Amino acid sequence: MMDRNQLYMNGEWVSSAGSGTIEVVNPYTEATIARIPAGSPDDVERAVRSARCAFSGWANTSVEKRVHLLEKVHQGLVARQDEIAELITAEVGTPLKISKRIQAFLPVANLESCCTLAMSYPFERILANSTIYKEPVGVVACITPWNYPLHQVVAKIAPALLMGCTVVLKPSEVAPLTAFLLAEIMDEAGLPPGVFNLVTGDGPDVGEALVRQDEVDMVSFTGSVDAGKRVAAVSSESVKRVALELGGKSASVILDDADLAKAVKGTINACFLNSGQTCNALTRMLVPESLYDEVVNLSIEICKSFKLGDPREADTRLGPLVSESQRSRVRQYIETGMKEGADLLCGGPEAPTELAHGYFVQPTVLGKVTSAMTVAQSEIFGPVLSILTYRTENEAIRIANDSRYGLGGAVWSGNKERAMKIAKEMRTGQVDVNGAAFNLLAPFGGFKQSGYGRELGEFGFEEFVEVKSVQS
Repeated sequence: MMDRNQLYMNGEWVSSAGSGTIEVVNPYTEATIARIPAGSPDDVERAVRSARCAFSGWANTSVEKRVHLLEKVHQGLVARQDEIAELITAEVGTPLKISKRIQAFLPVANLESCCTLAMSYPFERILANSTIYKEPVGVVACITPWNYPLHQVVAKIAPALLMGCTVVLKPSEVAPLTAFLLAEIMDEAGLPPGVFNLVTGDGPDVGEALVRQDEVDMVSFTGSVDAGKRVAAVSSESVKRVALELGGKSASVILDDADLAKAVKGTINACFLNSGQTCNALTRMLVPESLYDEVVNLSIEICKSFKLGDPREADTRLGPLVSESQRSRVRQYIETGMKEGADLLCGGPEAPTELAHGYFVQPTVLGKVTSAMTVAQSEIFGPVLSILTYRTENEAIRIANDSRYGLGGAVWSGNKERAMKIAKEMRTGQVDVNGAAFNLLAPFGGFKQSGYGRELGEFGFEEFVEVKSVQS
């Protein structure tokens, strides 16, 4: 049992103004593993005041000095990578080998990349008789989700801090433990008091109080569409800048000349990553009608290879979902899909019989899905793949774009030029061709109700600066 009974603000660990606590539950054992403060609006006000007081000094600190301090944070993350992976496996349920490869590695790699990019970032340039300055936006509220708890935090705070902003972080109360670890590293790195602040609590109390604060200049939020709409609405009252990274229902378009085995395997792996709890998961697989039966056979074979179990064991490929409520929600979606006419090809809503505990959902594939079905339109956030068919490329593009979301996507083809043509037609923020690798320098963000704004690389820096022109 970990007892994280203090918040971090103004360079100190302090007690919450409230007396409440929130339990953190291990989704595999179903046991409480930690307690954290249920922060209050008073805590939010103190944290924001600290960030506001620190802003001018930090904004006027040289970029070289800011980079130097963030490099020390990077070193601290590297030194504690194994601990980070184990914490995230305990609070999210991600298999440990994936936690090491993704959950603990991505934040380290991203912070290193941001530090390098910041040294050459064009904070000013001449345009005719104007000097164009890019200045920090101010105090930034960062509100992050539970599925990739440290990666999502670093993707926001690294560019914000490097651009000269100060930060108040509210991590998800479901998976907050690495945020406390990060605060320890920030403290050890010697960041000036108030530059980085940590307040924990739920969305309705702490999150909303943070967004409402007049002294907050910007909100960077990752989470559900409904919560994002609320953030945008509340922020509009004080005309705050807002960056939103919301849901996804990404389509994987398999063309008739694709390496079918590779395409199906790649799609399912991307769909089931982190037990399907990934915003840009490839949850809709679009296949030529003539290849449907072959795709079904391949999908069933691949689906059955995903071993559920203790996320600490090396052979576990699929861990539990993060909570009992999330498990119930995903099972209901599977049942709805079957009621609406989808074929259950693999898995199903029933609990896996071989596991006595843990919030598990069987890896599930639904066939003969149409765009009108709930499972083709809603973000399920679990290990559930829908297979849809098409007859022509134009129909494939139409189906791929028939979603309120537009975050990720994929195209598979033996002809790269053909694949690129389809990719350009997809109304989505990122498209991978033939399983291309994730690129930390490329912009990450969505179209439509997947949000607005971009993270990662130099594109992530742009969210945290104001542009000023001075004519002379």
